[in-house]
Amino acid sequence: MEKKTSPRKSGTTEKPGKKVLHTRIIDDVFTDAVDAVKPRFHVNIDAYVERLWEASPKIYEILKASQNLEDARLKMYEYLEKAERRIFDVDNDLHILEKSTVREAIRVMKSIIGPVNEYRTDFSALELLLKLSDSKEPDLQEQVSPGFILEFINLFRGLEGRSNIYFESKQAKKGIPDFLQMSGRAASEARTNILNELSSNMHKYLRKYPGGLEEDVITWRKANKKRILKYFKAEEKDWDDYQWHLKNVIKDAAPLIELIELTEEQKEAITRATKNKIPFGITPYYLSLMDSKLNIGYDHAIRAQVIPPPDYVDTLIESKENRGIQFDFMGEHDTSPIDLMTRRYPGIAILKPYNTCAQICVYCQRNWEIDEVLDPKAMARKEEIKRALQWMDENPAVGDVLITGGDPCVMNTQTLKGILELVSAKKHVYRIRIGSRTPVVLPQRWNQEFVDMIASFQIPGKRQISIITHFEHNYEVTPEAMQAVQRIRKAGMMVYNQEVFTVENSRRFETVKLRLDLKSIGVDPYYTFNMKGKEETKRYMVPIARILQERKEEARLLPGLDRTDEPVFNVPKLGKNQLMAWQDHRLVMVLPNGARVYEFHPWEKNIQPVPPYNYIDVPIYDYLEELAARGENIRDYRNIWFYY
Repeated sequence: MEKKTSPRKSGTTEKPGKKVLHTRIIDDVFTDAVDAVKPRFHVNIDAYVERLWEASPKIYEILKASQNLEDARLKMYEYLEKAERRIFDVDNDLHILEKSTVREAIRVMKSIIGPVNEYRTDFSALELLLKLSDSKEPDLQEQVSPGFILEFINLFRGLEGRSNIYFESKQAKKGIPDFLQMSGRAASEARTNILNELSSNMHKYLRKYPGGLEEDVITWRKANKKRILKYFKAEEKDWDDYQWHLKNVIKDAAPLIELIELTEEQKEAITRATKNKIPFGITPYYLSLMDSKLNIGYDHAIRAQVIPPPDYVDTLIESKENRGIQFDFMGEHDTSPIDLMTRRYPGIAILKPYNTCAQICVYCQRNWEIDEVLDPKAMARKEEIKRALQWMDENPAVGDVLITGGDPCVMNTQTLKGILELVSAKKHVYRIRIGSRTPVVLPQRWNQEFVDMIASFQIPGKRQISIITHFEHNYEVTPEAMQAVQRIRKAGMMVYNQEVFTVENSRRFETVKLRLDLKSIGVDPYYTFNMKGKEETKRYMVPIARILQERKEEARLLPGLDRTDEPVFNVPKLGKNQLMAWQDHRLVMVLPNGARVYEFHPWEKNIQPVPPYNYIDVPIYDYLEELAARGENIRDYRNIWFYY
């Protein structure tokens, strides 16, 4: 396998080499050379504005002729209504799919210029566009970003029927593809050629993401394992003992410095994190999955999960006193009817008896309540567990219980068995889910004795036991993980995966590769979570438009059995919003920095009048710049702007 150089290491803010990057505009708006640091100081806003008005001369005329904001709003509504009627004209020669884009762009534009959305977001994109139409307006460089203008360049193109989504396809220009004008074998052969091209293009990308089951990677990791055992003065047999791994969880930078290459920034971040008691830990097994040399670069997602970036460390240090409130993004304080329990849905509850893990994920949803890796005080008191279980008796509607934490599989086997006995004794509980990352970070935990103990609580037709785990990247899919999963499956239990969609696994077809590798070892993709809007982990975030694009342009190429995951956004306090259901969310504003504001509707929509939630997304422009800094061809993502 050819090794590669990663242009930017995850978990660092180092600049990519000596290469000078500059932003400039072409027809696809982005080039491969995009400044990765402070684009607004390297671009000519006037050039962007010029391209904006080229995208829709008609809108430019409307804004130039408007006397004030309300006049502009009235004229824009008239323009949009005419545009909507025009796409239904018989003599309109736009491709029918382009017409669909126009309708969607009209819907979004109407929402953005709506006075109620300006009121709710305390900003008017229309007013800023009005200022941009006035060349005499001073200080626009300080008021607007390229990201804002690029959003409207693409929105205007959508309104005009010039999205260029299909511009490279001769089929779109002809209107009717060749295979639909044929019949019989000729039609099927023409269609096969198109499908083969799509498949070939997908596999070109998949080859970029080697997995942990490939022979070269297995060989590298055997060498890693040998070095780690030598460092800890251990023997080969110790590697298969999960308790040995727990006893030797890495809690400071010293072992990492000895065993793998780190950047100076990573060393400093780890040292500051441990000094300030910010949760940090890595199992020896998970360390063996990291590339020993920085220039290999396949392990970016693995490092990013456990090596905290400097801004994360800074934020947690600054917020040490009120971390429990500030970082509780999901509002678990307000959805916990009793200690150890969380409930957001009619038939489901979460039981959290153990408040730590074998290692700590930087972007963990519950990083605010975990004090340290393998915290000796992590086990809930018997009285607390007793009260939580009594609450379950008082709420028999809850038939599905997720036991998580923390990681319950890090608990003593007999302790977990005791909890399973108590929960399974509730006659109304028909499913117990166990949420654990141990299949990924400590697969040795799933020895036959442990698997048999958990499986003993499964009674077909009466009570189901399911394992919910969290593989983040196909580089984590290893022979050891496969062995653990296969033991679970052979015992009659299902294994489901919840992926968090971050900048580390969001490249073209990267999550597709994860799905395929998971299915190959017996894990079913379950949920793909849009990265939470937690300020301390902002650098990991991906625009909602990208997860929608991935689902449509990449996941859709897989058979249905491979794309069983549902892309969701977890609405604070309320629960999951199905991102593929456009009626459950809408874009209501674009802010000066290019960030979209979404209105998310609760799962109770059409059932109960629960109010929606407004969310400020990460700007698409910023995300694309990060991809460019990592060596991605931004043309691959050019349609991202049209996913709302």
